[in-house]
Amino acid sequence: MASASVSAVAENDDLLSEILLRLSPEPSSLPRASLVCKRWRRLLSDPAFRRRFRVHHHRRGTPPLLGFFATDRGTVAFHPALPAPDRLPRGHFSLALGAGYETLGWRHGLALFYSEASYQVLVWDPLAGARHRLDIPQGFEPDPLHNPINGAVLRGATGDDAADRFQVVLATSDGRGPARACVYSSDTGLWGDFISAELPYATMLHSAPSVLAGDRIYWLISLTTILEFDLGRQSLASTVVPPGMLHGSSQQCAVIRGEGGAMGFLDVVGFTAQLWRWETDCDGVGSWMPGRTVDLDSLLPPEPENPLMLCYAEENNVAFFWTVLGVFTFHLKSLELKRLSETGISGYHHHPFETVYTPGIGGGQEEPEPELEPEPVRRSWWKRWKQSIRGLFCLSRSAATA
Repeated sequence: MASASVSAVAENDDLLSEILLRLSPEPSSLPRASLVCKRWRRLLSDPAFRRRFRVHHHRRGTPPLLGFFATDRGTVAFHPALPAPDRLPRGHFSLALGAGYETLGWRHGLALFYSEASYQVLVWDPLAGARHRLDIPQGFEPDPLHNPINGAVLRGATGDDAADRFQVVLATSDGRGPARACVYSSDTGLWGDFISAELPYATMLHSAPSVLAGDRIYWLISLTTILEFDLGRQSLASTVVPPGMLHGSSQQCAVIRGEGGAMGFLDVVGFTAQLWRWETDCDGVGSWMPGRTVDLDSLLPPEPENPLMLCYAEENNVAFFWTVLGVFTFHLKSLELKRLSETGISGYHHHPFETVYTPGIGGGQEEPEPELEPEPVRRSWWKRWKQSIRGLFCLSRSAATA
């Protein structure tokens, strides 16, 4: 009787799926498990199971750091970081955007781009092949010279459809008026109300990516100021950078995810990396506290030039450094340093790719992402200019008839 019950449980596909759902999230995990037997292969090759697998590991763990994307003249190309058998081919994911696009950031396997010509943002999911174009909300109207824009993208945190749900947060600050932010939700397909806050003189930087720590998004918007957006409270605030941070460029310092999901800060000067953590006392007053100081020259091979920080992967707490000897990943908690086998890189801006990748189990790779054709330029400025001229003529006519 007991053996019959055990046999019945073993033949239960739903129970087996729950067990397989807890396999490791590395890219080779499901293809290798599918070789066990035909039954496992059938279950693991089901697109619905692979979707559940991605959502499960997105909620409960740290996704693999597959590599990073480099952008160069409108082309977005993938550079791998994992060793075999999880290593993906260089350029496995790529996208041709054309000129005029700015990369605002990556998170949860999604990319966010901004087109000044069309006043749109584009959300790209390389794994699903999905693209979502969103018009900038009316009234936002960023100015690339005086009122630049930045943004962040993130997936839904709960629900079985979390892989298909996302939010976009746009923010701008020109240092003269209040900072402004607006949130788009794919649940409603609408932008929310504008959120504003008075800030000290600080201008938003296009190239400074956001960092998600806890329920808050942070941007380094100048060498002195961090802009904070609270997702739960839907509010904006600002924080000054740690003391003594005015000596270097923003490329060598970054907001990071600190212990317990709090905000942290990384400053690199030469071969020295200084870590900071944000602590809040019992009265709710926050302040910067110095953390570890790391001598990178003791970890990196001897070389004449200082390392250059390329990007920061928030979920894995890893910084990418370029050196004349190649690209290295540096884990900020374990202080583990790894050299990527691909030493040559291209592009001017670099963004980590942290996500759960489940390749098809049909004996081959998923089809490469087709290139995105450059979209037609919307002559928004031309329309506004014509409207202004028409308005002037109307005023002249009214004055003549008065």
